Amino acid sequence: MLEASLAFLFGLVIGSFLNVCIYRMPRDLSVVRPRSFCPACERTIAWYDNIPLLSYALLRAHCRWCAARIPWRYPLVEALTGTLFAWIVLTQGATPAAAKGCLFAALMVGLIFSDLEERILPDEFTLGGAFAGVLLAVWIPIDRGIISLFLPYSWGGRIISVVEAAAGALLTSLMVWTIGAVYQKIRKRDGLGLGDVKMIATAGAFLGLEGALLTLMIGSILGSVVGLAYIRIAGKDSATYELPFGSFLGVAALGIILFRLSLAT
Repeated sequence: MLEASLAFLFGLVIGSFLNVCIYRMPRDLSVVRPRSFCPACERTIAWYDNIPLLSYALLRAHCRWCAARIPWRYPLVEALTGTLFAWIVLTQGATPAAAKGCLFAALMVGLIFSDLEERILPDEFTLGGAFAGVLLAVWIPIDRGIISLFLPYSWGGRIISVVEAAAGALLTSLMVWTIGAVYQKIRKRDGLGLGDVKMIATAGAFLGLEGALLTLMIGSILGSVVGLAYIRIAGKDSATYELPFGSFLGVAALGIILFRLSLAT
């Protein structure tokens, strides 16, 4: 329980950093400098006003200087990241596998809210995440899937794990790109962006081919049901409204990894 509590606190800090990334990356701003500032008045935020969750509550969701409202996304991302980290460590212990799971969870949270707000899936999260997933497969193997059936057993667990991760990234991203290209050719408008292609590659690198395909399937169902319901309720034009498909993929991917971890306990 102590390890999970520490993971929660660490997750709050990572969530705070994700909020910086979600705001700055789509605007091509550095996530390092300058220090955190209020987007409304551009005053630098003091450290005591930048404590995850606590500062939001003490400030009553308003900037200390200009009284501009602080978006609900800030405490939500912090709390969600902290909760995910705690659950992963609670089920896996303080292990390398838990660290890998936390990294994947952080990437998905960042992508979910970035796409939800700006309809942008930053390359730092997608391409960087796909590369990290394949690289980590060397030391922290992913579950063997259908790809391993076509590989020589003599290759060993590490090589097979890397091939599984790379195949999961490449095959699923190629599939999504093909679907998007066919849709664009038939409907004469974009259906899936390159960001979605790169994001599913990240899921494949961490979850393998089967996990990425399941992510794509569940994400598509969520997008169809929730997205179309929102379009109807909000009175949006379904022909022009840009659905944040990456957000639905991220929710699906988080659900899959949490489900897998619960089975492993």
